[in-house]
Amino acid sequence: MQNNQSVEHGIKANLNQIIQQLIQVFLVGLALGMTRTVVPGLAETEFGLAAQAFMSLVMFVVVFGLVKATMNLLAGHLSDRWGRRSLLVAGWLLAIPVPFLIYFAQDWYWIVWAMVFLGLNQGLCWSMALNSKLDLAKANQKGLINGFNEFSGYAAVGVAGWLTAYLAELYGAREAILGFGLVVIGLGLVLAIWKVVDTRAWSDLHQHHHRQANGEDGAKPSLGQMFGYATFKQPQLVALNQAGLVEKFIDALVWIFMPVYLISQAQSLVQASAIIAIYGVVWGGSQLITGPLSDRWGRRGLIVWGFWLCAITSFTFVLVDTVWSWSILAAIMGFGMAMLYPTLGAAVADTSVPNQRASVLGIYRFWRDFGYAAGAFLMGLLAFYTESVVWPFYFVAIMMFLSGLWVWLALKPNVKN
Repeated sequence: MQNNQSVEHGIKANLNQIIQQLIQVFLVGLALGMTRTVVPGLAETEFGLAAQAFMSLVMFVVVFGLVKATMNLLAGHLSDRWGRRSLLVAGWLLAIPVPFLIYFAQDWYWIVWAMVFLGLNQGLCWSMALNSKLDLAKANQKGLINGFNEFSGYAAVGVAGWLTAYLAELYGAREAILGFGLVVIGLGLVLAIWKVVDTRAWSDLHQHHHRQANGEDGAKPSLGQMFGYATFKQPQLVALNQAGLVEKFIDALVWIFMPVYLISQAQSLVQASAIIAIYGVVWGGSQLITGPLSDRWGRRGLIVWGFWLCAITSFTFVLVDTVWSWSILAAIMGFGMAMLYPTLGAAVADTSVPNQRASVLGIYRFWRDFGYAAGAFLMGLLAFYTESVVWPFYFVAIMMFLSGLWVWLALKPNVKN
């Protein structure tokens, strides 16, 4: 643990701890990614859901989204009381049942329960890894930090999706998730206990600088007051929160319906996971560029054009029929997500004072990950009534276009830092 005299903001000054936090979010991404193609594949091969029972199929993502959204809302508030590191360790402990529930699953409800624990893990660990890096960095490095964070996490999601699908072909789907999951969770827990430090002192220093610059007393409203303000009253935060919610529609689409659609087009589980991995890896890698660019160019343009790029690729994905065209569209979709995803988080951080940042980001992340639940439920209804996995792609395209338009109208052109 570092003492107060060594507390200094900046990526260079805190490089060791920032690397540790990036490793943490990479492992969190691996834990999420192991469910990306193998679990929808299990739905069809072992539980017989993908062909007809669309509402049962989407339920695992609905539950995951609700749990993760709730934990995001509470995590920032709880971390101000208990510290970032304590919640990070708790998040890894809550992940331990996930691979066991999937391995021993007797019916689809076991998978749903696994998603409850995965949502708890993701809400706590991902939130704490991000908030800790924002504590350590300088105030003008928020876009860069968000870019590094989401690169590490979502590149891992893509890699894990392909790797577990490959292992599933060799050893079986349940065995692949059990072995892969226990290694990832065990490593994350050990590193959180032995290598990660709590960043409360850095957060306090940010607040001290803010008070000096603005002459404020640092009084902090309640979580309920901040939730009402961010959700209903502050126009830019309202626009950013709805954008966060809608952008998860496309990720839910990729998680649930893209594997089912590709398998229905005579692609194997490994082939489908490879196409989906392109989306995740491009999304993750491109954020190393788009995150810092948002610090220089502003947030609005990257957010809006990212939404519209995703809308175009979602609409056209079901209009093509070759592996190369699906792969190219998956890459473009991933780049669109890279434009909007870290930039949304940085724009939310722009609007918050340091002693409220964790809570305001938690509110944004609540609405963002509630998009998993809302999007999955609406897409499930649409697929059920149309008896087709194609219409969810069109629905997501429309919603992404409209959400981007809202941000264009509500956000100031020069929103940054």
